[in-house]
Amino acid sequence: MDANSLVSIVTPFKNTSKFLSDTLQSIVNQTYPNWELLIVDDNSTDNGYAIVSEWAKKDSRIRLFKSTGSGIISALQLAYSQSKGEFITRMDSDDIMSPDKLKIMVNDLKTYGKGNVSIGLVKYFSEGQLGDGFKSYEKWLNQLSSTGTNFREIYKECVIPSPCWMVHRSDFESCGAFESFTYPEDYDLTFRMFEAELKCIPTDSILHHWRDYPLRASRTDSNYADNTFMDLKLHYFLKLHRIEIKPLVVWGAGAKGKNIAKKLLELNVPFHWVCDNPKKIGKEIYGQPMLGFHVIDDLENAQNIITVANQNAQSEIRNFFDQRKKESLIDYFFFC
Repeated sequence: MDANSLVSIVTPFKNTSKFLSDTLQSIVNQTYPNWELLIVDDNSTDNGYAIVSEWAKKDSRIRLFKSTGSGIISALQLAYSQSKGEFITRMDSDDIMSPDKLKIMVNDLKTYGKGNVSIGLVKYFSEGQLGDGFKSYEKWLNQLSSTGTNFREIYKECVIPSPCWMVHRSDFESCGAFESFTYPEDYDLTFRMFEAELKCIPTDSILHHWRDYPLRASRTDSNYADNTFMDLKLHYFLKLHRIEIKPLVVWGAGAKGKNIAKKLLELNVPFHWVCDNPKKIGKEIYGQPMLGFHVIDDLENAQNIITVANQNAQSEIRNFFDQRKKESLIDYFFFC
């Protein structure tokens, strides 16, 4: 491997002209110089293409394209098809790289070798008020990343930040690269990395500054709605972890629990449904009887999908399984 291996940065953009120059400046400022930026205009209606074009004229490492399709996935596919790097990473067009981001990630991958994903700690920022949800997600994600245990919580949320990972090209190909048309595309890729048994490299460096603003795609695009995330989680659970000879139990009868239950019924996957709401226990939802938690001890070696969002309740549920010596990603799976 060359001591100064080429890094390919793939970046789609759509109507982010307000932020593009800051993003591009953070890439140009990288202390690791051997990179190429494959940046693709996903049918913007603002002047973003003209902005990037000016940057590309000044720096030959920036290669600008127009997407011939529609959506982030098509743009990512085009960018990747033009890439040549030994290492692959993604960047969002409205965020900021820390100056040493590429250098640290390349060094991580050279130290740990193939079969690993280099990640970084993230920091959210906003011109307005940053919501508690973002702060909570940042703290949770960074705790996982600091120990490299991201995949342990893969069914809760996307455990690898979409614009803050780097892999060897061969490992990326083994995961299917950007070939999948499944949204949310970053979460789907994370599951495919997990399926390929890649390992996350622990990190203690903030490498990515994640911008939040009202029109960010993750807030406005229907491809990132809660039900889409739940469908993806269930798909990979059934593919990677479901053992059909074991009873399946869904915990919780809120919106997320109902979403999972409805999907299981559509797929003809039998399950038991439990909750702690006395007004619901004994009644039927979607023709499925609601049971109390006490039935769990009568179901031998059950697999449990937890859709209960309350943090205190989650702690109680973890204690419930710990007392019975049950294991995460084998016996129980937190879906929120």
